Amino acid sequence: MTEDRSVLSREARAPDEQLRYGGHADQVIDVWHAKDYRPAVVFVHGGFWRPEYDRTHARPLGEALADEGWSVASLEYRREPGQPDLTTSDVRAALDRLPSLMDLHAGFVLAGHSAGGQLALWAAATLNPVGLRGVVALAPVADLLLADQLRLDDGAVQDFIGSGVRNDLDPVHLPAPIAPVSIVHGTNDQRVPLAVSESYFTAHPTARLHRLNGVGHFELIDPDAEAWHAVITALTRFTG
Repeated sequence: MTEDRSVLSREARAPDEQLRYGGHADQVIDVWHAKDYRPAVVFVHGGFWRPEYDRTHARPLGEALADEGWSVASLEYRREPGQPDLTTSDVRAALDRLPSLMDLHAGFVLAGHSAGGQLALWAAATLNPVGLRGVVALAPVADLLLADQLRLDDGAVQDFIGSGVRNDLDPVHLPAPIAPVSIVHGTNDQRVPLAVSESYFTAHPTARLHRLNGVGHFELIDPDAEAWHAVITALTRFTG
């Protein structure tokens, strides 16, 4: 059965603002403002680190979270095959610059979907950004070695890292983040099997793993899907 991918091309309200954290075309952040004064959501989009998938597919998510009362910063980053350090340096730079670009005095939750979940978990484990209240990883590629062995998306891991093994980028091999981690993953995910998140949970049992029965990969970023309520619940746990 093919998963519903309609959210990837669905029309959404344009962001309220676009911020730049560097000179490259991909070093931008979409921002939606909210009236509530609460911790923001900093979101890292997925797409198996491939250049054809950018932050625009996450705009329905950004709009919906802002409507729920969270300010949202949706990060773009360079996605150049075989050059993972460009990607991680962009995530690092965006998180470093963001407090000077928007109001994060109430702190923020770092959230990511799929490959963006890997980047969020990597950032929390290696950077421990100031103001980070928690991580919400949605169907994350949280074990790069296992994802590589499963040849997810026709070898996306090797396309990302270039060749070999990069344990320094692999959340399952990194220390557990200081900030609390919640993982939300569907049992029917055909893109990133639940076993990938279960491997992370085995390595880091202080994380919370929420298994959603019958839920696929893209439902977790689809505000029209029933699974969206689980995403809101996970974010609310860290933001009140």
